[in-house]
Amino acid sequence: MKVTVDQQSCVASGQCVMTADDVFDQRDEDGIVELLEAEPTDDRTEDVRQAAALCPARAIHVER
Repeated sequence: MKVTVDQQSCVASGQCVMTADDVFDQRDEDGIVELLEAEPTDDRTEDVRQAAALCPARAIHVER
């Protein structure tokens, strides 16, 4: 799996961090998403896909 984020679309809701905090973080100054792991392990697939689905700005993109 490959994950990318669009920081310009991010609205800093934090849903991604609450769902997969080992893959996503937020910048301290403005809460914008930061990608910690662009190619998470297979055991993280469900959480990463859920984080993408919960993102109100659709700023998370997941490829298989």
